[in-house]
Amino acid sequence: MVEFGYALASEEHPPMDLVRNARRAEESGFSFAMVSDHYHPWISKGHSPFVWATLGGIAHATERIKVGTGVTAPTIRIHPAIIAQAAATVAAMMPGRFMLGLGAGENLNEHVLGDKWPPPPVRQDMLLEAIDIIRQLWTGEEVTHYGEHYVVEDARLFTLPDELPPILVAADGPAAAQLAAGNDGLVAVKPATDLVEAFESAGGRGKPRFGQVTVCYDENENRARKTALESWPISGLEGGSVKWEIYKPSHFDELAMNVTEDDVAGSIICGPDRNKHVEAIKKFIDAGFDHIYIHQVGKEQERFFSFYQREVLPQVRELRSAAA
Repeated sequence: MVEFGYALASEEHPPMDLVRNARRAEESGFSFAMVSDHYHPWISKGHSPFVWATLGGIAHATERIKVGTGVTAPTIRIHPAIIAQAAATVAAMMPGRFMLGLGAGENLNEHVLGDKWPPPPVRQDMLLEAIDIIRQLWTGEEVTHYGEHYVVEDARLFTLPDELPPILVAADGPAAAQLAAGNDGLVAVKPATDLVEAFESAGGRGKPRFGQVTVCYDENENRARKTALESWPISGLEGGSVKWEIYKPSHFDELAMNVTEDDVAGSIICGPDRNKHVEAIKKFIDAGFDHIYIHQVGKEQERFFSFYQREVLPQVRELRSAAA
């Protein structure tokens, strides 16, 4: 059974637009949404609203759609004890509808308090310890923790939801996929079979696997390509690890100066060809993902919702039926 969702890109939209887009996603037939959690946008012309305040608005504006963070880093910028409280509060506001997506973070967001940006193995250790703290606090018991990376003293959460949210973990490689397998689900941005295999072999079989597809719908393909280049040039950057290490939007601006429309269109589906959108989604289904959410680049969200509701979702649901 495959479910289809919508990406709330906080790097592109102000908070009230994100709230409205979440409501439109629900009305358009998407069953879930994932909202990104950034302090800085990728490029200087973007946005960066505080996701936990935005989630309060989404909880009030929607009734059925499930919503997750895609993803939050409980490692450096925000202590895991605070994330535990924030997530518990949101889960209490939207009973049974909230998912806590976690990841090791990017330097872009995590350097802002002057903390050292550690190497990947340390970041994974920090994430593992942070998840342990969150789960301890979600028991409702008083927690004291003196760990390698974090200290918690006599902390207790007094507001907990009736149903605790699942913890999903983002992975860009097999090691992170194995960490995700010890939790409640996997989040990825590429249709990589090796990630799913690593996740399942480490104990993730039967748990949800979330994959993000990035598109730029417009009735005119050339206009879509220009929008994609202007709003999401990072998709055209070479080097898989560069995004995690650069720490200022202005540095991404400089790198993006060398990115072309062809570079971006090579990784983003641009334009109104339904078959291209369906094929991009099919790649994730074929790779083993069962929750696929769509990131529509740019301001043209309303026509995107109409296009997907009318032409794409009916087609991919047929793929879902065939896969089932």
